[in-house]
Amino acid sequence: MVRVVMNAAGCVGKRRCLFALFLSAWISVEQVSADRGVTPDFEREVAPLLVKRCLECHQERDPSGGVVLSHGAGVLAGGKNGPVVVPGAPDDSKLFHLISKGEMPPEEKGLSKKLSDDEIAVFRDWIARGAAWPEGRTLDLYEATTEVRGGRDWWSLQPVNHPEPPVVPGRVPVTNPIDAFVVARLEANGMVPAPPASRRDLIRRAYYDVIGLPPSFEEVKAFEADMREDAWERVVDRLLASPQFGEKWARHWLDLVRFAETCGYERDQEKAYAWRYRDWVVKAINDDLPYDQFVVQQLAGDEIPGRTEQTVIATGMLRMGTWNDEPNDQEDYKYERLEDMVHVTSSAFLGLTVKCARCHDHKFDPIPQTDYYAMAAVFWPGAINPRGAAVLQGGPTASELGYENVLGWTDISAKPGPLHLLKNGERDKPGDVVPAGVPTAVPTLVKGFSPPPEGARTTQRRLQLAQWIVNPENPLTPRVLVNRLWQHHFGAGLVRTPNNLGYKGDLPTHPELLDWLAAELVAGGWKMKPLHKMILMSQTYQQASIHPLQAAYNQQDASNHFLWHAQRRRLDAEALRDTMLFVSGDLDETMGGPSFKATVPASALEGLSKKDAAWQASPPEQQRRRSLYMYSARSLLSPMMTTFNFSDTVSPCGQRDVTIAPTQALALLNNTFAHERSGALAQRVVASGAVEPELQVERVWKYALGRRPSEREQEFSLAHLQEQEQRFGVVDAGAAKGRALASLCHVLLNSNEFIYVE
Repeated sequence: MVRVVMNAAGCVGKRRCLFALFLSAWISVEQVSADRGVTPDFEREVAPLLVKRCLECHQERDPSGGVVLSHGAGVLAGGKNGPVVVPGAPDDSKLFHLISKGEMPPEEKGLSKKLSDDEIAVFRDWIARGAAWPEGRTLDLYEATTEVRGGRDWWSLQPVNHPEPPVVPGRVPVTNPIDAFVVARLEANGMVPAPPASRRDLIRRAYYDVIGLPPSFEEVKAFEADMREDAWERVVDRLLASPQFGEKWARHWLDLVRFAETCGYERDQEKAYAWRYRDWVVKAINDDLPYDQFVVQQLAGDEIPGRTEQTVIATGMLRMGTWNDEPNDQEDYKYERLEDMVHVTSSAFLGLTVKCARCHDHKFDPIPQTDYYAMAAVFWPGAINPRGAAVLQGGPTASELGYENVLGWTDISAKPGPLHLLKNGERDKPGDVVPAGVPTAVPTLVKGFSPPPEGARTTQRRLQLAQWIVNPENPLTPRVLVNRLWQHHFGAGLVRTPNNLGYKGDLPTHPELLDWLAAELVAGGWKMKPLHKMILMSQTYQQASIHPLQAAYNQQDASNHFLWHAQRRRLDAEALRDTMLFVSGDLDETMGGPSFKATVPASALEGLSKKDAAWQASPPEQQRRRSLYMYSARSLLSPMMTTFNFSDTVSPCGQRDVTIAPTQALALLNNTFAHERSGALAQRVVASGAVEPELQVERVWKYALGRRPSEREQEFSLAHLQEQEQRFGVVDAGAAKGRALASLCHVLLNSNEFIYVE
C-alpha cells in the first residue's frame, strides 16, 4: 500500500502535483504491507479513509441508514438495521462486509465502487484489532484535503503571506518585485522572458487595457520619440488619471455582478434607474475608492453610518439580477432570489461557489449546506415579501429610505422570520432554522452576528457580512481581487478560474506572487490604482508577444503559465465598437446618464410579439457614445455585441469567452454599423483635406491603425482604390471615388491588426 502524507498547504492526487510543487507541499511515501499484523495508525490511515470514502453520507446530520461514522460512539451504535462494526470480528461486521463486496461506497460518490485491496486491508486490520477510536475525536468531512475534495487546509483558505521577492542572480536585470517572482520562475525552468515590445505595440496595449480605446497616431509618435527615462511612467500615470479608466474597468465589474437594465423573463420590464448604479461604479473606480469601502457600500450602503444617496445607489448591485414577476410559485421563487444574491456575493467577492450547497453539502469545497443558508439568511429580510413582488421588482425600494429615482436595496423588516435549511433544497422539506452568519471555511474568522440596535430599520446583517468579507485577515478577498486585476491586464489570471478558487478551480501559477500582491493591496489601504501601476510598470507586462524561442517554449509551456511572453488578444465587443467610432471621428465621450438604445436589425425582432413597440432605437447621434452606455435588455442584446462575446447578464461572469468564429468575420463584413463606420472614416479623410489618392491612403492608415503604411501596403491600397473606383463607376460614376475610399476603410476595419492587440 502506498500512503501519502501532506501538510496543511498541500493536497494529493496526480491532478494536484502542480499545487504541491508551487506551494512547497511535502509528500512522504512509505510502503506498508497489506498483510501487516499490526494495528493501523488511526490518524494516518483510518481517519483519512473514513473522511474520503464514508463521511459524505455518514455524518452526524441526516446520516444514511442512521449510521454515523464521524465519531466512535456512532460507529459502535450502528444504524437502523443494527450494529455495523463488531470490534475484533471484521467478518461479522456489516461495514466490512459491504466494503469488501464493493457495495460501499456507492459509485455515484465520484470514486470507483470498490475500495482498493490496500484500503480494504486497513479497515480489516482496524476492526480486527478492536476498532480503536481516540477519545473525543470527531471526524469532519472538510478537515483535510483529499483526492476528491478540498478541506479547510486548501491553499486559498490559508492566511495570506507577504513573501520577500526572490533575489534573481541570473541574466535578466530585475527592479520590479513582480518581475522578481516571474523571472525566478522562468529561470528555474531554463527560460528567459521575451524582449520588450515595440513602443507602438506597448502604448497600444496599455491604452486598450487601461481606457479601452486606441492611441492616436500623434500619441504613438510622441511616445516613440520620447527618450526620457520616465516616458513610460508618464504614459501610465496619464492613463490611470483619465476618466476613461473608470469606464473601461467598470465594464469588468458590471460583468461580474450580472448588470442589465431589464428583469428578463417574458415581459423583461425595465429596471428603472439601473444606469445610476453603473455610473456609481465608474466614479468609484476613477476615484480609487478603497476596495473595502467598494465592497461594503454595495452590500450595505443603506446600513453604514452616514449613508448618502450614493451609498444607497451602490446597493443596486443586489437588484441587478433577473426577476420574474409571474413565477409559478411565489414562495418557491423567494428561494431562487436568495440563491442569486448568495451566488453573486460569494463568487464576486470570495471566489467561492457557495450556491452549490443549497441542496446538500458542497461536493468539492469545505462549504456545508448550513453555510449556504447562513449566507441566505443575510438577505432573507429583503427577500420576504408581504406586499407582493409586483411592487418590489425583486427587492425593496430605496424610496423607503427617502431617496427617489434610485434602484437600491434595504431590508423590509429589522425582525424577519426564521429561515429554515431545506432538505434537497425543497421548500416543503424544511429542516432546522439557520441563523445568519458567514462561511466556515476559514475557521479563525467564524463569527456570529449581533442583533440590530433598538430602533434600527434593518437587521445590520449585510453590514456584518460585508465587514467580514473585507476583514484584513480574510485570505479570499484580496486574493480574488488582485487575481482579477492581473487577469484583465494579462488575459488570464494567476488563478485561471477567477470565480472559483476552490478545489475544482485552477491552482495558482505563481502562488507567492499572488500572495505578495494581495498583501500589498491590504497594506496599501485597499487602493487599486497603485497595483495597476505596479503591473503596468513591470517588464513582465512590457514583454513582446513573440519570443525568439517561440517554437521551443511552446513545447514546454504552450499555455504561457510561466509568463514568458505577452498574450496577443482580440478586442472585446465594447472596445471593437468604440474603436470604430473613435477612428471615424464620431465617438461621443459624454459620460454618465441614461443609456442609449442601439439600432437592432429587423431580423432580431422577429420573435417578439409586438415588434414595432418592443424596441425604439435612440437617435443616431446618441448612439455614438461608448458601448458602456448601451442599454442592456436581457431579452434583446445587440447581435453584434453578442457575436463578439458580450457577457452573460444572468449570472456573474468572471471571464468572458473569447471565440474565433466565422460569424464574427461575417458581422464585420456585412454589419450595417461597420459599413457606417467605414463610410464615416472615409468622410473624415476627405474632410482633412486629403485629395490625392496617395495622401488619402496614408490618412486612412494613420487614423485606423495609428501608423503609416509600408511601401507595399501603400501600393496595394492604391491598387484597391483604383479597382473599386472602376467597379463602382459602372453604377454611379459620381459616387465612385467616395465609395472606393470607404471600401479601403472597410478593409482596414476588418484587418487583424485592427481587431487584435499585440
